Amino acid sequence: MRFEPVRVVCYSGSRADERPTAFIRRGWRVEIAEILDRWYEGGIDPGSPVVNYFRVRTADGEEYLLRYLSLFDAWSVRV
Repeated sequence: MRFEPVRVVCYSGSRADERPTAFIRRGWRVEIAEILDRWYEGGIDPGSPVVNYFRVRTADGEEYLLRYLSLFDAWSVRV
């Protein structure tokens, strides 16, 4: 799996960056219409940082997999 760095706009409700609402990829803003699934990996083992995944559907019907690496505060999208 290859991922490309992106900027993500998030909704912040009861906690910061609770869920993505849009992302900027190659200069284009892509609005997220729906979060189809979400899960995370890691967290218990200090050598395995938490990674959050969001499978999303955009306003134009495309599906993407977004990944958030908490250790680096970095978002990416699967290409």
